[in-house]
Amino acid sequence: MWKWRVMQAKHNAMDLATKILIVDDDKGIRTVVSEFLGKHGYQTATAANPVEMRRMLEIGSFDLIVLDVMMPKEDGLTALRSLGPNAPPVIMLSAVGSDIDRVVGLEMGADDYLAKPCNPRELLARIRAVLRRKAAAQAVLDQAMEIRAEARQTGAGEAVAEGEAQDVSAVRSGSVGNGLYFEGWRMDLDMRLLFDPDGRMITLTEGEFRLLLAFAQHPRRVVTRDQLLEWSRGGDADHFDRAIDVQLSRLRRKMTDAGSSGVSELIRTVRNEGYVFVPHVTRS
Repeated sequence: MWKWRVMQAKHNAMDLATKILIVDDDKGIRTVVSEFLGKHGYQTATAANPVEMRRMLEIGSFDLIVLDVMMPKEDGLTALRSLGPNAPPVIMLSAVGSDIDRVVGLEMGADDYLAKPCNPRELLARIRAVLRRKAAAQAVLDQAMEIRAEARQTGAGEAVAEGEAQDVSAVRSGSVGNGLYFEGWRMDLDMRLLFDPDGRMITLTEGEFRLLLAFAQHPRRVVTRDQLLEWSRGGDADHFDRAIDVQLSRLRRKMTDAGSSGVSELIRTVRNEGYVFVPHVTRS
């Protein structure tokens, strides 16, 4: 049943109610992209700069942001950094198409990155892919919450039916699968998901997940910035040097915004030395 719900969620990602915010200082690009997406069933709005983008996010909700990198006064990477952990997915567009710039954008929280000029059909395909991933993850979480509610009503607790229901329960409870546990938090290593002590899923980028994993695999010891880069990125560490500080800041903020106390003490800064992942970590 839960697999069917995931497929249904993927289809619903193309719903006509999907709203996309296009942020670009070039009016011509804003118009072309907006009209093209509108022809394919999406509702669109446009902003000429990050200030307008934030204003529109305050007064309305959007399912995805298409964000230009090269803008005057405040560039797209700075604007991306200002977005909170509950912001919609972001696809970045940039005339600067180097690998390093692309990697930095992705590791700072972007969900995808396209070099300009790009084919509008490719942008459409990337938008659909990002929305499918978002919808599928939400469907798994919704189904897990339904099973939790049903278990409470029937008094079954963690015991649920076999088969597909058990698969979804595993996502929530970690009763099966490959996971790391610390202070009530759980990292599902197979599905690359993080759950807070209340069982709520915390959305992390791949870079943020890798960074947290590096900490969790080396707990209760001082680790340097260079070690974190090596463990989370290996041979590509040099490309990520500019992004790791932003990743750590966003990771801490996301975990704090989840509403759990004491998060700041999970990852402790040791002045002039590095960081310590404080809690004891166990593995399923």
